[in-house]
Amino acid sequence: MRHLARGKRPGSLKLDSTLEIPRSVSAIDIHLMPGSYHTEYELDDATMGLVYDQRLRISTFGLFGPDLGDIGRSISRYVAATMPDLNVKRVLDLGCTVGHNTLPWKETYPNAEVFGIDVAAPCLRFAHARARSIGTAVNFQQMNAGQLRFPDESFDIVFSSMFLHEIPKKEIPQILREAHRVLRPGGLMLHMELPPDDQLSAWDSFYLDWDGHYNNEPFYQAFRASKLPTLVAAAGFAPGDYLQAVVPSWNALGETRWLEALSQTHAVNSDKTGRLTTGIRWFFFGARK
Repeated sequence: MRHLARGKRPGSLKLDSTLEIPRSVSAIDIHLMPGSYHTEYELDDATMGLVYDQRLRISTFGLFGPDLGDIGRSISRYVAATMPDLNVKRVLDLGCTVGHNTLPWKETYPNAEVFGIDVAAPCLRFAHARARSIGTAVNFQQMNAGQLRFPDESFDIVFSSMFLHEIPKKEIPQILREAHRVLRPGGLMLHMELPPDDQLSAWDSFYLDWDGHYNNEPFYQAFRASKLPTLVAAAGFAPGDYLQAVVPSWNALGETRWLEALSQTHAVNSDKTGRLTTGIRWFFFGARK
């Protein structure tokens, strides 16, 4: 297997020219982006990373903050505040695209090694350049989340954001099993997604299904129909270890109000969940190993 490795500090980039791009990426212009995430037009191309970065800025109207990192920042701060017993030395972000939600983990846990993986080389090139431009040491690797090339029990946190709903339903169990495999005992798996349809009102579920269909996300509806505790248990986690939370937005509230909001209880099916209202809160699910 041939690898292209670049950069030593800060961070690194390792690309795999032999990696087979999944058809769920190569055959679909995801988010109506011509060329999807993976297309390369010239040597060392980062075009689709730039396209994704700019598309996200335009389509979210500042929702994710000036650096697009609000999901990663809000959730990593939540973990640090509510799970002080978690000794975080290594963090893995699955399907990291341009690393916008990967970098905040290094910000929250500056002494940890942070890795982001994706199948799309252009996004990883852009992510690496972006991280280096602000002096953040994150390691990016081209890799399939269902076939992680990391040893057993080698990470303390495995994270993803808005990733699983872009995956065919039949492939998700393998991704979750791999997350379980690479987690150390006591480690944390968490996946930020919009809530499943059985935890939202009928109207909100309809809206999200409509949005997924017209935004060229063909696996969205099937994922939202999944029973998340069942998926997590099937991956090897004890049923009683399932967890989920609704986390307030760091960008929307600012540090002081965000810390105050942590003490409040927010139901998943409230009017304060996800991108559906102005009081933005991010839903995640997962488990401790």
